[in-house]
Amino acid sequence: MKRRIPWWLGGILMALLLLFTFSIFGANRPIGASTYVPYYAGILFAMDPEQYTYLQEIEKPGAWEGVMLLGALVGGLFTSIFVTKSFRISVIPSGWKKYKNSSVKSRLIWSFVSGFFLIIGARLAGGCTSGHFLSGMSQAVLSSMVFGGVVLVTLLVTGKFFYNSGEKK
Repeated sequence: MKRRIPWWLGGILMALLLLFTFSIFGANRPIGASTYVPYYAGILFAMDPEQYTYLQEIEKPGAWEGVMLLGALVGGLFTSIFVTKSFRISVIPSGWKKYKNSSVKSRLIWSFVSGFFLIIGARLAGGCTSGHFLSGMSQAVLSSMVFGGVVLVTLLVTGKFFYNSGEKK
């Protein structure tokens, strides 16, 4: 049986992470993840920040967010391998096989489409999901509450649409 970290411990650890991130000892700004993409794209393609206002705005935030995301990847791998002992590599999750199909192509197409809609929604909402859910909701920001509500409703509708029965379609 897989070991799980208690939900309350996860909540305490997340609160400590947010306190550290907001503090002057941490990043001294809200936590988020989407800024690293244009930040590193600017570096990769040698884009001049003088020509792109957004690159000027994200110069400092983008630098630490990539490190934070790398830390989340390494931390997640460490936890799944050594703490919960639940690590496995799978292109098609067991829930997808149970409710949809065993097609790798179908899974990858739907993953791309849903990720595309999520990132478009996040940009329209003025930030990424982690920025809205973690930083925005912890500060009771109205746009984050609206974003969170829309995501929750969308999850319910999508779940009903995709997984309305326990059998494959």
